Amino acid sequence: MTVLPPSTLELGGRMGVNIDQLGKLIVAKREHEMLGVRAAAKAIGTSPASLSRIENGQVPDLETFAAICQWLEIDPNEFLGMKVSEKNEPPAMVHLRKDKTTRLETAQALGALILSVQDAIRDRNLA
Repeated sequence: MTVLPPSTLELGGRMGVNIDQLGKLIVAKREHEMLGVRAAAKAIGTSPASLSRIENGQVPDLETFAAICQWLEIDPNEFLGMKVSEKNEPPAMVHLRKDKTTRLETAQALGALILSVQDAIRDRNLA
């Protein structure tokens, strides 16, 4: 039986992955690369005990989750049920020229408003 690298696995009959499948993906990659728990844990940057618990279904802390996603070469958004945008949109940037008529509170409120609108547009496009 050929074990495919985790990045090519299709789980649950749909593309993408479920957080419940995290342990299975780790085991699949370890088997594919012929790594033991200790070697994989070292590559990820966690303890072998933690990795073993995650392989058995425990949800990792955020820092470990990020390290595992990087090691698996899977975008964390796929686990979180978010669509991965195909567009490489630059982040919103707010530049306001400070002059004597613009108060700091006004500039901060405008910046927050602009960022909120961008988030709402992005969320609408992902839906």
